[in-house]
Amino acid sequence: MVPNLTTALAGPLLALEQRFLDQTTAIERWFRCAWQDHTPPFYASVDLRNAGYKLAPVDTNLFPGGFNNLNPAFYPLCIQAIQTAIEKYCPDARNMLLIPENHTRNQFYLKNVATLAGVLRQAGLTVRLGSVSPEITAPVTLELDDGQTLHLEPLQLNNGRWGVAGFDPCMVLLNNDLSAGVPDILQSPTGQTLIPPAHAGWHVRRKSQHFAAYDRVATDFAALVGIDAWRINPYFATCEDINFHERVGEDCLAARVDELLNRIRAKYREYDINADPYVVVKADAGTYGMGVMTVRDASEVIGLNRKQRNKMSVIKEGMEVSSVIIQEGVPTLETIRDAVAEPVVYMIDRFVVGGFYRVHEARGPEENLNAPGMHFEPLAFETGCNLPDYSANPDSPPNRFYAYGVIARLALMAASFELEAADPFRT
Repeated sequence: MVPNLTTALAGPLLALEQRFLDQTTAIERWFRCAWQDHTPPFYASVDLRNAGYKLAPVDTNLFPGGFNNLNPAFYPLCIQAIQTAIEKYCPDARNMLLIPENHTRNQFYLKNVATLAGVLRQAGLTVRLGSVSPEITAPVTLELDDGQTLHLEPLQLNNGRWGVAGFDPCMVLLNNDLSAGVPDILQSPTGQTLIPPAHAGWHVRRKSQHFAAYDRVATDFAALVGIDAWRINPYFATCEDINFHERVGEDCLAARVDELLNRIRAKYREYDINADPYVVVKADAGTYGMGVMTVRDASEVIGLNRKQRNKMSVIKEGMEVSSVIIQEGVPTLETIRDAVAEPVVYMIDRFVVGGFYRVHEARGPEENLNAPGMHFEPLAFETGCNLPDYSANPDSPPNRFYAYGVIARLALMAASFELEAADPFRT
């Protein structure tokens, strides 16, 4: 299924897509050269927003949890990319341990684990699931509602190496974002490769650091293709030492919101965009769409009511919010069956391996779609995101999806820079 795209404000995006098509050779060479100096994350997903006048990432997840939403036709791409990625870590790898989140009752997440384990096996790996959940103290088999089963075992240290009973893996793949910190067992040095590295977890990672890295990447890329970097880059600011319960930091937040809205208004005037700008205030760490609010005026963050403060105070694993990122709001003009949608692009190593649409029937084009009530359109992309069609219009599905893939890979490169900067062992 191809989404219905609102075209009223699509003119500038058509020009952007045409620029990408015209510069494909330079773009692909630029990426190829950059990856010679930087190692991409093992996998990642990027949430994009297409506003017609702007195409930009709004979130990058280094522990993607929606492999079950990919078109099965993309699995061969996943398998090839996994095989390429493995060569960088353990070329003769036979065994891989997969550590999932502790969502043992979330059927959607468990289907993701089953799909991920399946493509890893097809890439030539023996895969076992090692859980760090306190609830998993003995092997357990979980029944999925689609007929699949998952066999979880408690993670162990066996002779100074991570594993499960009778299984010694070369690599340990995290599909757990470590929001609550690194479990004690994973802090023991074993000599095995942990991917992504522990410092990719939300106990360390910050969205503001990612978008600072993305700003650097987008600036260089925009110079390459001859565009205004703002067209692919959301403005952002940060506020630290926030305590929503105690109403600490409200003045800082209001000042940053006002400054950012003024910067966006100036760009709207430059491009004759007839719309009211807004910003999105998010917890600087964390995921799952928690700790998010849309703001159109600085006064809205002063004197939040109890419900609003409670919503913004706590994120996944009950972690308290102490800093926020204020990000330029990028509305989405894409719909599927009249419901608001946004593309999500999946990558393994440096390769785009597919994507899908996050859809929310009860949300508007300026709202966060990563919220209860969302659903996914797994067959939304009829082609991959890496095969432009030079004979077609710029906004035809292959070319629009190629543009999505370019922006997603820029975010992937920013994540690479981000992880390099956070690496405690990098000199």
